[in-house]
Amino acid sequence: MNDAELTALSGPLSNDARVLYCLGLRPGADKQTGKTAPLDYRALLTLLNADDKSSPYQRGRQINSLLKILHGAGLISLLPANDFEHSLNGEVVILPLSVMNTTPFEKLHRQHIAIDTSWRPDDALYDEITGLLGLIDNTYDEQDVGEFIAYWLGRPDAVFSLFQWTQKFAYSIRKKRLASGYAAVKRVGSQQVKVEAGVEADDNARKLVEKYANKKPKTP
Repeated sequence: MNDAELTALSGPLSNDARVLYCLGLRPGADKQTGKTAPLDYRALLTLLNADDKSSPYQRGRQINSLLKILHGAGLISLLPANDFEHSLNGEVVILPLSVMNTTPFEKLHRQHIAIDTSWRPDDALYDEITGLLGLIDNTYDEQDVGEFIAYWLGRPDAVFSLFQWTQKFAYSIRKKRLASGYAAVKRVGSQQVKVEAGVEADDNARKLVEKYANKKPKTP
């Protein structure tokens, strides 16, 4: 297990979600692609219940709930045809961080800081993480960085490595892209507005329309 996975697993996850990842998903994952073996709900339920005689885990949807937690932490990704509202029994999931090469970023693990207004993500690491997470549009701007900093400035006890800060920022952008109602935007002045489908006339075309719109045809 690499540093990227350990960082994500050290976040605010339930212990059951960690057990599912470390013992249920990670051991059978392909080292090249990060794809797991087909999920076996019965085996995973047995793993999660362990020696608890009350057997708190009885249904596949409970496993899906834990998978959704891991998904939110960036530890797993689903194939396009799958979702958490349907059974994933017999399906594979992807562990994107398991195939990540952390060697070039070793130095980012050494320094732990609280965030400040001068913080910026490491672009090389950001590109690699978002690529592994399958983010098609990983662009960001100063507003995205500002929102991220503003959120964490309100949590002064949060101290993470430079690697972890960039990782968290990548997850925050990913969350925006997956948010219900997300739409591409364009900037108008200092504001961002949704891009609507359709044809937008330029100024010259608009002037021509206005010029001839008020002209009445001559009667013979």
